[in-house]
Amino acid sequence: MVITVCVAVYFIGANYLIHNLDQKLDIQTSSQSSQNDQSSKTQQSESNSTKDTQDWKLTLVNQNNLIPENYTIEVTELNNGQAIDKRAYPYLQEMMDDARAAGLSPIICSSYRSMEKQTRLFDEQVKGLQNQGKDYVDAVAEAKTAVAYPGTSEHQLGLAVDIVSEDYQLLDEKQEETPEYIWLSKNCSKYGFIVRYPNGKTDITGVIYEPWHFRYVGKEAAQEIMSKGICLEEYLEGSSSSSSAKS
Repeated sequence: MVITVCVAVYFIGANYLIHNLDQKLDIQTSSQSSQNDQSSKTQQSESNSTKDTQDWKLTLVNQNNLIPENYTIEVTELNNGQAIDKRAYPYLQEMMDDARAAGLSPIICSSYRSMEKQTRLFDEQVKGLQNQGKDYVDAVAEAKTAVAYPGTSEHQLGLAVDIVSEDYQLLDEKQEETPEYIWLSKNCSKYGFIVRYPNGKTDITGVIYEPWHFRYVGKEAAQEIMSKGICLEEYLEGSSSSSSAKS
């Protein structure tokens, strides 16, 4: 299975544009063969226990919940320079393989980000807004709705990937009209992924609608979240309420 390398170029007042570098690369580490990938599909399993808010797959990161102190991650680096938590990698591999087998051309354009990279992206967003005439305070507030403040980005968890269509590489709401998004939104939960920032949930997530942003939460949680049309915050809040009622 192959994907096309892409680089996101952030600019203000317009949509993000991803440039295709015209290079086809496998989404696997150099030490892993296709045979290993296939075996991971059949051998990899995950527990289907009750909702556990301490589960690494369900770690909540948003404007009110910073990445846990001393958070560490071991990633699988993809051949295109992207990376993802190694525990989520087999499921991402399988999802991308199946999407391509369906005749689609999804592109992973962003995944794990270091604190340094997230800081740079956020600062660029703020500076762009300031160049439009906004003062610093307003620029920071608006920037947070488009680029997560450092320490509050799911990309820093290594569990999030931005996936776009090869034929439409703008990070905007029209991404939802692409065959790739339509397929992913219907099938992502089978692999443990969700559309993390769904339409109409900005008041809860604090993030604009992003039909390109997929988050790994595990199959059980993903299937409930996607089937109910809720976001991760609502899922975890329901879990907490249930736990309180039981106690």
